[in-house]
Amino acid sequence: MSTVSIVYYSGTGHTTKLAEAVAKGAASIAGVKTNLLAINADNITKGRYQNAALLAQLDASDAIIFGSPTYMGGPAAQFKAFADAISEKWYVGAWRDKLAAGFTVSSGPSGDKLSTLHYLFTLAMQLGMIWIGQPELPMNDKGINRLGSYSGVMAQAGQEPTDVAPNAADLLTGELLGRRVASFAEKLRK
Repeated sequence: MSTVSIVYYSGTGHTTKLAEAVAKGAASIAGVKTNLLAINADNITKGRYQNAALLAQLDASDAIIFGSPTYMGGPAAQFKAFADAISEKWYVGAWRDKLAAGFTVSSGPSGDKLSTLHYLFTLAMQLGMIWIGQPELPMNDKGINRLGSYSGVMAQAGQEPTDVAPNAADLLTGELLGRRVASFAEKLRK
């Protein structure tokens, strides 16, 4: 059985909704266990993220999908505190050869989300992980990958309530990424 963990920070609930869609897609693959792991700001003390139980779950995962809203052209500070804390994983190569992917949400169609996805990609590369991108073409009747991102999933949500945004197309795009990562995790496990 492969384990796919989705670790994310959400400020307003929109990123949580997208994380749930990613987890749903991962869970749709037979033999895959999913962990939905929210980064809690209460676990940040003096700027340093500390949650040994969450990190142990990530250590035991075959794939880790990172998620953060895009704030001011980059990941949320809470996600960055988590990323800084996993430098210990980098030092010992703890996550080397695990699969990785990422997703982000911001209010504009672009909203500089690509900067956040590139940050998540760079984080994964520094950890020696194997990045899984989003191959879906944006020209389809379901709106899949409507924002045209191949680095990871981009979703759009402003001040709308979470029952409105991210929209169904963005959630389906997240679901497809989760399914893709889980499929690769199972293939590698065999």
